[in-house]
Amino acid sequence: MSARGSELVFLPLGGVGEIGMNLALYGVGPPHARKWLMVDCGVTFAEARWFPGVDLILPDISFIEEERQDLVGIVITHAHEDHYGALLDLWPKLQVPVYATQFTAGLLKAKATENGKLVTPDVTVVKQGETLDLDPFKVEFVPMSHSIPEPNALAIRTADHGLVVHTGDWKIDLDPGVGAPIGIDRLRELGEEGVVALMCDSTNSQRPGRSPSELDVAAGLKAFVETAPHRVAVTAFSSNVARIRAVCEVAAATDRHVVVMGRAMRRVIEVATECGFMDGLPRFLSEDDVGHLPRDKVLVLLTGSQGEERAALARIAGDSHPRVALSEGDRVIFSSRTIPGNEKAVGEVMNGLALQGIEVVTDAQGLVHTSGHPRRDELVELYSWLKPKVLIPVHGEPMHLAAHERLAKANGIDHVVRISNGKMVRLDPGPAAVVDEVEPDILLMDGKLLRTPDQSNVRERRALAFAGVVTAVVTLDDRYELDDDPMVVLMGVPVRDDEGETFREQLVDEIAGAIESIPRHRRRDRDTVIQAARRAIRSHMSQRWGKKPLCHVFVVNAP
Repeated sequence: MSARGSELVFLPLGGVGEIGMNLALYGVGPPHARKWLMVDCGVTFAEARWFPGVDLILPDISFIEEERQDLVGIVITHAHEDHYGALLDLWPKLQVPVYATQFTAGLLKAKATENGKLVTPDVTVVKQGETLDLDPFKVEFVPMSHSIPEPNALAIRTADHGLVVHTGDWKIDLDPGVGAPIGIDRLRELGEEGVVALMCDSTNSQRPGRSPSELDVAAGLKAFVETAPHRVAVTAFSSNVARIRAVCEVAAATDRHVVVMGRAMRRVIEVATECGFMDGLPRFLSEDDVGHLPRDKVLVLLTGSQGEERAALARIAGDSHPRVALSEGDRVIFSSRTIPGNEKAVGEVMNGLALQGIEVVTDAQGLVHTSGHPRRDELVELYSWLKPKVLIPVHGEPMHLAAHERLAKANGIDHVVRISNGKMVRLDPGPAAVVDEVEPDILLMDGKLLRTPDQSNVRERRALAFAGVVTAVVTLDDRYELDDDPMVVLMGVPVRDDEGETFREQLVDEIAGAIESIPRHRRRDRDTVIQAARRAIRSHMSQRWGKKPLCHVFVVNAP
């Protein structure tokens, strides 16, 4: 029987209703005195059309900031950016213990050093299979398979409310390439123990069958490398150590040297080497070695699979890399998927390569990539192992969550709670249900500044991108008459209208007319003059252009 008034609740602040920015809270105790556990602290990448100039989007943690004296720790399931990428920026607001495996801790430390972070968490390294005692939670790291080393599900136990399982990102892969395979026997044992609720990855819930193994991808890569007549370049997610290792083994089998390009790729390889995941591989070469090797002896492993404009592959595609170039007849393999929103950037890179006569290979031509997330048959198999009483679909957009709900109900899980960020679900006691709500918000990494959308003025930036800006300077003499024609500067606005007249000259006349129509005694009020000029600018541009630009009007006195 649960303690009087005590509840176990689940509250996602990110990652539910979207892919990315994962951050979940588990709370235990009565509503007025809960202890909290944070799982993951990730980012998502900003879309330029909605957040121009913004690099990353982070979850707003103001709710848990207010409760930080009751936050017992932060547990990171694995080292993908959407699960740990916000930690260095948000941890200073919380300053509580952080727990992660060796590979995740190593990448976090390397990232902090590279970015010059002065205040960083002291991470406690946890081995897979180990259990943490974070009173009132006991948290077991259960090995899973994913597209990165040491991914974990979390078996979270509390004295009064039993066991819940948080899957993190996972798939069923008995040959993951590096690290331990998914702990099937342990997952079955947890199911026998009794799982109150399962918070489960929904990314591939619409896709039938099973995700291929990394072993299958290695075979597919080898087929394309061994038939290439000249240089081969392979681009992949830098965090996919199993893929990196597979590429290196393919290179050795086909008598090629591996040249590594890209800071992120080198950083991951350094950490993976420290963890023993690169043991037994030949020495990596640098980009300076490419020009000294026969063309048919080169395999370049490089960043840029998502079309990042500063990445090595984009510069090669634009023929602007200072040290490395590919030639007609070379082959580039995209061992990756295109993240939604990056399609245009990736297409530009592929077209740039094609214009140089370089062959582009994607997963449309063969098995050169596999997802790190479970498809429908894998989800059903996990249900059979864990036998959860309740399922909460997470890590997915609304269409993924809806598909996951239907799949679960069709396979014997009657109680599915579909929620979005900010919905607090009581998991125990009683039937799982939404019992409270936190208004979800986001933070923007805007250059070096961490700000809310309002503080970064992204709405104004969108308006600038859509309709430009007009700046006008009005000079009044001591009688409040125009001393000279208004000065008008246009940015992001067409120069001329359909009749060939310049907008600048038109606006000079419109502004002058608007000001002269104001009674002279009222021109002493600068705000009245400014508003009249703004209305004239926006009205004229709307009539002649069909858009209303942003307007800045300055009123000065004649010397």
